[in-house]
Amino acid sequence: MSDSTPLPPVRLPSEAELARDALATPLLSRAARLARWAGTDTRVDSGGGLAEDQLPAAAEALGLPVADADPETVEDALAEASEAWRAAVDTGLVEVVDEEEGTVRAGENLALLTAGAPADVLRIWLDALDAAIADATVPDLDELVDALDEGGEIDFSTLDWDPEAEAEFLEGVLANLYLLTADERAPEGAPVPLPALAASVIVPPDVAEPTDAMMEEVSTAMMRLDDQFRILQGTGLADFRPVDEALLVEDGEAAPQARDEEMLEDLERYGVVRLTPLGLYGLRARFLDAGHAAPTVGELADKGADALLDGTAHYGPTAARSETELWLASREPLDAARELLAAARGGDPAAPLRRLHCQQALSLVGTEAEPALREVLDDPELGGLARVWLAEHGAADIPAPSQDLVFWLTVDTLAAQLAAEGNSAELVALVEGLAAQHSGFFDTAWRVDHPATAEVLEAMGRLHPDKKIAKEARKAAFKARSQQGD
Repeated sequence: MSDSTPLPPVRLPSEAELARDALATPLLSRAARLARWAGTDTRVDSGGGLAEDQLPAAAEALGLPVADADPETVEDALAEASEAWRAAVDTGLVEVVDEEEGTVRAGENLALLTAGAPADVLRIWLDALDAAIADATVPDLDELVDALDEGGEIDFSTLDWDPEAEAEFLEGVLANLYLLTADERAPEGAPVPLPALAASVIVPPDVAEPTDAMMEEVSTAMMRLDDQFRILQGTGLADFRPVDEALLVEDGEAAPQARDEEMLEDLERYGVVRLTPLGLYGLRARFLDAGHAAPTVGELADKGADALLDGTAHYGPTAARSETELWLASREPLDAARELLAAARGGDPAAPLRRLHCQQALSLVGTEAEPALREVLDDPELGGLARVWLAEHGAADIPAPSQDLVFWLTVDTLAAQLAAEGNSAELVALVEGLAAQHSGFFDTAWRVDHPATAEVLEAMGRLHPDKKIAKEARKAAFKARSQQGD
């Protein structure tokens, strides 16, 4: 994903709500408990990890079963205590005082969890999330033990592990999960099956029928994601249901391939994941740190109309309406209408889409805005838009538009639709309808004094299914280009 790739806007709870969610996550809450548990007798090893002989006490402090439990349960409890301690160190809840002595003390961030602002809590949680994502890309302990050489050092050449590739894979998965969650066409809160998530980063979007090799790679990736989301689950990033163990064979791989009918019929048995509001916030923060524009619904409410019209240019219809309603809520209707109309002017390539969004915004304004629309009836760029609004609101004494204004508005509307939708089925239908309603449309259209006239006519020639009409459109586009050149 490039830095210029537009991301869809997301809806986020308040920082206070998100901070409460962060404090309740298993990873951060356990890390805080261990930071408060640690005392002058607590010792760490050279890497900052809790000394092995203190892990049982740490596990007990977390309420994990260690006394009279079976060995496997104890092992899991000690591993969880170790993970929570690492999170405490990674987030500054605990600080190492003396590396040689291995002594520790409470970190400055510990007090912020109770006395700091929501933003402080979220910053600490983001540090924990970053560390967990990094951990999720590392091979599991068994693989690392198998890779030890005679000197006790890890021989990375024996591991089928490329750190950069692993990080890139997980980042790609998380980015796609963010996009799927933010897509307003998808049911809100719908979980994403792991096979679909794995396929989203492995199968190219232009491949209609994945190959067997691709599907085998999807199955392998699915199991890798199952392990990684188990690691990330404690961060509160996502609600996760692991792969059904009944589907696994003795060697730990998925029994059927992702192509099998059983998988297609019951994808949820192969694991599902749903990004939480806190997870959405966390991934958005990572996008922002990477230089991406990652908007949220409501962030334009206190900005000018120009920022609103430009900012919502690539929003989905639901998000654009919500953003506009929030913007209008803090303004008087007449003042808002005048500000929107002023921002809609212009002959730059983005102007037609601004006017389309202006028209959509004005549809949410009541009749109190009528004077603002009448003020622009003679404006060559806004007069057509104003007449449409006045007619829709039942106004009287609307002057009839000239033919030049009608054609200018038609070109402007088509240019906006091209910018918003590209070659959509709706645009094709609009092009067909225009050509059918006006027998001499192209004879007049090429003369329209609009910056996008030639571009619109070329698009009509490309989109119209009738070859004869498409040829007329291309001829008209050529004339428009010549006129613009002159």
